[in-house]
Amino acid sequence: MAELFQFELVSPERQLISEQVAEVVVPSAEGEFGVLKDHAPFMATIKPGILKVLSEGGDWAEYYVRGGFADVASGGLTVLAEQAVPVGEISTEDLEQQIKDAEEDVADAKDDETKQKAEATLSQLRDVVEALKAA
Repeated sequence: MAELFQFELVSPERQLISEQVAEVVVPSAEGEFGVLKDHAPFMATIKPGILKVLSEGGDWAEYYVRGGFADVASGGLTVLAEQAVPVGEISTEDLEQQIKDAEEDVADAKDDETKQKAEATLSQLRDVVEALKAA
């Protein structure tokens, strides 16, 4: 059995997880990365996507995360997400509303930088919809 490490998943609303886990796969701006016990310390920015957690019992749990950052330290992994929801609780309507808002942000953008950020968010949200369909 894999060695366990402390994992915390926190959103502004609540702490979703605080437990010993075997592995966590995080969707970051640089691409997905996996964390096991004794991973080298580093920080990463989270992009919208599916965060996967392997429990001590060998079961995978999936969470939709958006925004925030992951902090890998000697004590384990902490993910501070702007939004974190168990995949089973995701409302399709909520996701569609976020996409609609992002489309409006793209249309309303006054300069290239703002437009690029809005387009990136929109693209990431559409990726999440695809990831959820595949899950």
